[in-house]
Amino acid sequence: MSKRDFYEVLGVSKGADEASLKSAYRKLAMQFHPDRNPGNTEAEAKFKEINEAYDTLKDAQKRAAYDRFGHAAFENGGRGGAGGFGPEFSSSMSDIFEDIFGDFMGGQRRGGGSSKLRGSDLRYNLEISLEESFEGRTVEIDVPTLVGCTTCDGSGAKPGTGTHTCRQCNGHGKVRAAQGFFTIERTCPVCQGRGQMMDQPCTDCGGQGRRQEHRKLSVDIPKGIEDGTRIRLANEGEAGVRGGPPGDLYIFISIRPHDLFQRDGADLYARVPIAMTTAALGGEFEVPTLDGARAKVKVAAGTQPGQRVRLKGKGMPVLRSKDVGDLYVQLDIETPQALSRRQRELLEEFARLETEETSPTSGGFFDKLKKMFEA
Repeated sequence: MSKRDFYEVLGVSKGADEASLKSAYRKLAMQFHPDRNPGNTEAEAKFKEINEAYDTLKDAQKRAAYDRFGHAAFENGGRGGAGGFGPEFSSSMSDIFEDIFGDFMGGQRRGGGSSKLRGSDLRYNLEISLEESFEGRTVEIDVPTLVGCTTCDGSGAKPGTGTHTCRQCNGHGKVRAAQGFFTIERTCPVCQGRGQMMDQPCTDCGGQGRRQEHRKLSVDIPKGIEDGTRIRLANEGEAGVRGGPPGDLYIFISIRPHDLFQRDGADLYARVPIAMTTAALGGEFEVPTLDGARAKVKVAAGTQPGQRVRLKGKGMPVLRSKDVGDLYVQLDIETPQALSRRQRELLEEFARLETEETSPTSGGFFDKLKKMFEA
């Protein structure tokens, strides 16, 4: 029985690119794989046909020969083992598995891993005061981390010694094992994917090329920085393995609650209690500000509970800007307590003289209630 056209087998056009070929093969291979079709000889034959077609067309030289001569290009032993589960099958399936699972297995492709692995990123939580956020400052922090070993200069090898090729993987960093129809590729357990082994590891770092140490770093806190801001210090994380590049250090800023001010972006809010008489007659008082000065707050006569007074430009600086927020002072009116006899007499006299004009809101409200009950 004559063979079908390889392009027809994969369901692609003759001008299909490499990505289209791989996508078509991947879909068909999963559909007709023997594990999904146990005992189905037709599916097994189809799977062999798909594998043979893809193995030919994925190779540029084989594809060129096939395009010119067709199946005749591989007759008379030119291909060897065509249609079986030989090396061609392992190679094809390895391409697909590497494409699907490569990132989950460490992201390293065939050909060996690098012995110089990047160091891990570090996180440092730094708490500052609202005043420090307002002014900005330089803070010194103590970071426990892994630094490059000075004895072996980060190589991991004992000074004066060298390295040799891993005998388990022959320097590839990967080993293969056959499991049924599949050839599974995994990181070499002996050299951990590096492909090379040290003749003698450094006695100070145990061959890692780095060791634990506390580092003191200066961190610039800019004016106006907000709670939850992340500062990145490039290359200040853990040292890489055996001379690899270092990771980064991320500093997460948190701001302690303030006794007087609450912050919302660049604006500040403060609640200040004032006497009932001040609210009724008007007056003024002073509040401290974060720049160390004091600001006057004017209270208008007849101020109601919860009213706010805006102090322009007395808030927080905006990060990396010349703009400044405002300070809002909320006035909480305090009801007199522990009255003396004279104070009570005066308030009772005031109550007798009170009219709807002096208390328009409450007077109007109770008038509405009275009408509702009389209806």
